[in-house]
Amino acid sequence: MTPWVQRLLLANVVVFVLTWVNPGLRTDFAFIPALVLYRPWTIVTYAFLHANGMHILFNMLMLFFFGPRLEERLGSRTFIWFYILCGIGGAILSFAFSPNAAVVGASGAIFGVVIGFARYWPREDIYIWGILPIQARMLAFLMVASSLFAGFAGTQDGIAHFAHLGGLATGWLFLRRWESRRHRRVVRQPTLTRIQAEIVDADTLRRWEAIPRERLHEINREELESLLRKARKAGARALSHEERAFLDRMANTP
Repeated sequence: MTPWVQRLLLANVVVFVLTWVNPGLRTDFAFIPALVLYRPWTIVTYAFLHANGMHILFNMLMLFFFGPRLEERLGSRTFIWFYILCGIGGAILSFAFSPNAAVVGASGAIFGVVIGFARYWPREDIYIWGILPIQARMLAFLMVASSLFAGFAGTQDGIAHFAHLGGLATGWLFLRRWESRRHRRVVRQPTLTRIQAEIVDADTLRRWEAIPRERLHEINREELESLLRKARKAGARALSHEERAFLDRMANTP
């Protein structure tokens, strides 16, 4: 399991136990729009609170299944900022559309994680309840559609649907900007001569070949081997920017 996913799982469970022992903590750290100017920290802390056992179980399962691979793709520091900002985005949109509703739960951040997973692995099969296969992109679409319908229909189910949508939108915008900035950095690099490029290709491929397979998730190992086969056949420069970034991230992860 990746570092920040592990820490987030632990933090959410610890906070859930603390609020179970002392329910008053939920009031102190929940996001209540009318009080946000007096308690600004709640725009972050609300995402570590959960209403009941099923609420935290669902969110933590989603984080457990989708989070590690996305953290490996983005890098740990970028991932934790992504997660926190998705949570903040969820609070802001919930405030905009439901200013009188108190909000708790990591769902905004979790929905951001799911949209990130679907962005990079759209055709990955996800098994609902372990038996029903659905592609990641379709799962993300259904989550967006259901939240839009329930939110604008005014469904009184006690679920912060606009917080979900805020997390989804923030996650999508964050990743678009992150990818754009990374692309600009690559474009600005000076052009190499053919011989220099071949040397860099060979050195880069050796570094990628040295990535320890045993520490990777099975799915990431398969993706690693697929990209290495492509690089061996056509050279490292044949890989896309995102494919190279993935391999570099795997090589730089301690």
